[in-house]
Amino acid sequence: MSEDIHWLDEGREFSSAEFAELSGIPEDLLLELVGTGVIVAREVARERYVCTARTVHIARKAGRLHRDFELDASGLTVALRLLERVHELELDVRRLRAELRRGG
Repeated sequence: MSEDIHWLDEGREFSSAEFAELSGIPEDLLLELVGTGVIVAREVARERYVCTARTVHIARKAGRLHRDFELDASGLTVALRLLERVHELELDVRRLRAELRRGG
């Protein structure tokens, strides 16, 4: 994977090969994850996708999990969904703590 810096505009369009390069996972695996819905990218033309910066962040996370733990598409799908759920719960805890501090 290239270590170049990429500015990620919301709604930037990538080819499937560019998106795979940016995420650090093989193109076929990336497209499989897009197919499961765990990575949200809108196909605008054959093998061209529009992604948000958040989508690229999640794809990069998938790339790290794939490299570090050799997870396949099923494992990555489960891991990414669990990580997203943990993130949601952490946000809930922060919100509830803030409400308690305000006396709410």
